[in-house]
Amino acid sequence: QVQLVESGGGLVQAGGSLRLSCAASGRTVNSYTMGWFRQAPGKEREFVAAIHWSGGNTRYADSVKGRSTISRDNAKNTVYLQMNSLKPEDTALYYCAAGPDGLLSRNPSRYNYWGQGTQVTVSS
Repeated sequence: QVQLVESGGGLVQAGGSLRLSCAASGRTVNSYTMGWFRQAPGKEREFVAAIHWSGGNTRYADSVKGRSTISRDNAKNTVYLQMNSLKPEDTALYYCAAGPDGLLSRNPSRYNYWGQGTQVTVSS
């Protein structure tokens, strides 16, 4: 089993930055694809970014590309999402997820483990 705990969310003004962290425990996730998803009230969960277990390949949603960077530290069993130039439409509950394949999938069903989420609120 893998437990994922997100942190780093908060309230920020438009144009600001946040760095989300996701700490994994229970077993190593070094061989897993790690992803970030988000869900706003009344909307479906959507893909934000994913990173291959090696850290060499990444994938981003068009809505955050150029403003966000996903990274991982396998020694710390932690994945990060640096978000810059935040917009009010980035407001959502952000989830970390781990999946056993290396496909960097946008599909939530490809991920086996999920955290509880960290709230990001961007004020205009």
